[in-house]
Amino acid sequence: MPWSLEEVFKHRDAKSCWVIIKNEVYDVTEFLSKHPGGPSIILKYGGRDATSAYEPIHPADAIQQNLSPSQRLGSLREVDIRDLEAQGKRRERTKDEMRVEQAMKQRPPLNRILNLADIEDVARKVLPHSALAFFSAGAEDELTLRENARAFDRILFHARVMRPVSKCDPSTKILGYHSSLPVFVSGASTAKLGHPLGELNITRGCGTANIIQMVCTYASIPRGEIAAAALPSQTLFFQLYKSTDITVATKVVQEAERLGFKAIFLTVDAIVITTRERDVRSPWVLEAQEGTSQHYVEGDSDEATNLLGTSSLHVNQNNILDADMSWQVTIPWLRSITKLPIILKGVQCLEDAVLATQMGVEGILLSNHGGRQLEYSLPPLEVLYRIRQQKPDVFDKLEVYVDGGIRRGTDVIKAICLGAKAVGLGRPFLYALSAYGEVGVSKMISILEREIVTSMRLLGAGNINDLTPELVERVDWEPVGRQYKL
Repeated sequence: MPWSLEEVFKHRDAKSCWVIIKNEVYDVTEFLSKHPGGPSIILKYGGRDATSAYEPIHPADAIQQNLSPSQRLGSLREVDIRDLEAQGKRRERTKDEMRVEQAMKQRPPLNRILNLADIEDVARKVLPHSALAFFSAGAEDELTLRENARAFDRILFHARVMRPVSKCDPSTKILGYHSSLPVFVSGASTAKLGHPLGELNITRGCGTANIIQMVCTYASIPRGEIAAAALPSQTLFFQLYKSTDITVATKVVQEAERLGFKAIFLTVDAIVITTRERDVRSPWVLEAQEGTSQHYVEGDSDEATNLLGTSSLHVNQNNILDADMSWQVTIPWLRSITKLPIILKGVQCLEDAVLATQMGVEGILLSNHGGRQLEYSLPPLEVLYRIRQQKPDVFDKLEVYVDGGIRRGTDVIKAICLGAKAVGLGRPFLYALSAYGEVGVSKMISILEREIVTSMRLLGAGNINDLTPELVERVDWEPVGRQYKL
């Protein structure tokens, strides 16, 4: 039977908690203890409409996957649906919403966007404060976030001249799959925070440009929809966050394989979630801006001690992420349930790169999670350099990729020269889709292509195979110039 708002409002505590999502009423009482982000965020919307909080974070099918049919109680009454719509129209817009609306009107046209920094500048203006805080945050003091980019400034070129380069081919193969550039989308979650179409913007932009997209376990669009939006020839990889529940983890991997994903990138650097203080502070900043700041005292609420920020809406380090993954158990388990290539995402030192070769995985992604996990971890480019200097045979045994801090075509080329098969970009794709949608993603890829091809020609490289270690040199100083924005 249809439910009234009055009846739903009676169920707003841990003993009986109902929520409304897209005019449907759900009993989430039993799910409170299972919610990855903990019960507090659900209780905040207990007895009320939670659609605005739910939609930007979760795939549309998340409720169906986590609740039983009996927990779907039915629809709201038509009169109450109209009442909710009227309330939404009467709601006074926040200062942040008005700022975003004005910034969207003032965006420069795409033909005035020259580089990835220009796209990021636009995104920082048009993104809601909370979304920007989540996308841009690094761990703790954000030193690792900054150093990831600065590491590229310590690699300089030895350009060769008098080499025919009128024909320059930047294409490559990643795990045997063609890519127009040595670039792929590194897994990043909750793209819908930046645009209603979320990851679909990336899928469509990459399909047109023939770039490979890695899809995160915590994508805000259902994996089936992303796969359906891809072109028949388009390649998708899957980024796996392994759950402590082996049944759930197995189901996720096998679903990805069934949907046509071509590789599993096992995330190994996020067994717990670190404190990303910029993200944690975000709601307090908005409260102060709106003049609604709440003054917590010790013991008031577990929200007062939530140090995971928006990340808590995806994973709770105590309930979901497997902190007991091991070389001896996890890789054989994953190999036993899928025929797909296995790549370890988050390798951060030479020793683990060597171990990966011994375990027979197909690749490693050198990454510190974009500076969002262990503070003071080495920049991935520095790890790549150490492998090249000390254990170059690693490159013969598996494919090596790098992500973190890449913002220019020259950054891409430096990594390729040192032995990387390809590089991944995460935040830049989120900024592109947030600033301009699908066309922003396409623009970003075209910028990278122009920068890569131009730099290859000036280096004397006619194709990717010409990018060798002899073309680069690491120095102990760096030019004064590019600054990583925070």
